[in-house]
Amino acid sequence: MTSEAVRRVQSGSAWEESFGFARAVAAGDRVLVAGTTSLQGDVLYGEGDPYEQAKVAFTNALEAIAEFGLDARSVVRTRMYLTHLRDVDEAGRAHKELFDAVRPVATLLVVENFIDSRILVEVELEAYRAPDKP
Repeated sequence: MTSEAVRRVQSGSAWEESFGFARAVAAGDRVLVAGTTSLQGDVLYGEGDPYEQAKVAFTNALEAIAEFGLDARSVVRTRMYLTHLRDVDEAGRAHKELFDAVRPVATLLVVENFIDSRILVEVELEAYRAPDKP
């Protein structure tokens, strides 16, 4: 695959700059979205609320694939990372609201913590784009 076939999108996250990564990368027929939280700039949405954090994080990830002309219907895989087992149902509820009609494959993991201790949920997603999409 040539470098021309790979396109990257930045969201402006400070971590993207300091760690050297892109929010989303389109390569061939796939668009991959990096770990995404409910942070927008310096504001953490849904502090203490795993449902709200999951919903905002997935919305942020969906905004990244929108840069490639895609939406939730294009999502084929999601991953949810939680810091507490108790938050599984609330994160799952947010996932269902956004992806119930699409039914992507999904993975949910409980991890020890994130860079910012206020973050309860981080998500990733993968989307499929038809070869004719730029």
